[in-house]
Amino acid sequence: MLLYATLGSNDLERAGAFYDTALAPLGLKRRKEDEVEIGYGAEGDFRCRLWVVTPFNREAATIGNGSMVALEAQSRAAVDAFHAAALAGGGTDEGAPGLRPFHANFYAAYVRDPDGNKLSAVCERPE
Repeated sequence: MLLYATLGSNDLERAGAFYDTALAPLGLKRRKEDEVEIGYGAEGDFRCRLWVVTPFNREAATIGNGSMVALEAQSRAAVDAFHAAALAGGGTDEGAPGLRPFHANFYAAYVRDPDGNKLSAVCERPE
């Protein structure tokens, strides 16, 4: 259903360092970049599905209250690794890894990037 998502940043160098670290456990890596955006994608996918960008209108990037990008994790261990890497990379905790009440196998962790954007890694597979 979704083609890609964008998240605004006021410091692409800082954001790139964070996302390089936080997304690696999910199998996502930096695939494209220029002076206004960095694209992340999975090996074998010809598209970047997550972009970190400076806003097109040249205004400061701001966060959306109630907005979040949830990324699929292949295992609960990957969710744990994402959370640890995000915190080590300068992110802040918004919810430690664990089961959530959405269904029996909804295992997720929540963080904010250095610009305040909220991210989640989710594994819906049984352990």
